[in-house]
Amino acid sequence: MSVLIKICGLKSFEALDVALEAGADLVGFVFFPPSPRHVGPEAARALCERVRGRAQKVALSVDATDDELTASIEGLKPDLLQLHGRETPERVAVVRARFGLPIMKALPIAEQADLAAIRLYDGVADRLIFDARAGVEATRPGGLGKRFDWTLLEGVRTRVPFMLSGGLDAANVAQALRITAASAVDVSSGVERAPGEKDPEKIRAFIAAVRDAGRKPAAPEKVASST
Repeated sequence: MSVLIKICGLKSFEALDVALEAGADLVGFVFFPPSPRHVGPEAARALCERVRGRAQKVALSVDATDDELTASIEGLKPDLLQLHGRETPERVAVVRARFGLPIMKALPIAEQADLAAIRLYDGVADRLIFDARAGVEATRPGGLGKRFDWTLLEGVRTRVPFMLSGGLDAANVAQALRITAASAVDVSSGVERAPGEKDPEKIRAFIAAVRDAGRKPAAPEKVASST
């Protein structure tokens, strides 16, 4: 089965069109004002009309209220909700039940101990996203171009599919996939020329790199980790 590709933080027609034409499986839109990739409901509505079923639409929020989630859903009409804050398992279950949409829950990873959160969310959410833990000085929890030690995920088993995020780009995504065996990858800053400004050639290169990695047999030796 081919690896699913999510291009996140889209906010322009040009970037969205390139992601769709290059074959992205999911396209993500950020509803979080501190982010340089933030889109409001009206902008989301215009972008939504452009997708036309060619990819699944993902609405990303960070510790959003029900009213904020309602506004993003009305604007984007997403296929999935991505909760990228400190939402508890109980909050995830409430959002899933209230809005009737699949939930992708991001879990920050920096060390082995962080993997303990998997058992709390595995099955409560429909998909997990492993992202690098943001530093204490960060103004947002993701989209920072920060990597974590992918070898932490070697041998990890989850009941629901997991997506790998954090510092991925066209040059390292094949290695990341060999180490983690992730079924999906998520990229934002790795396909940008500046924060919030997507680079069409980087989008194409990233998607091509993932597809190419899926066609190559796995290397017999263990790949060294890179942090």
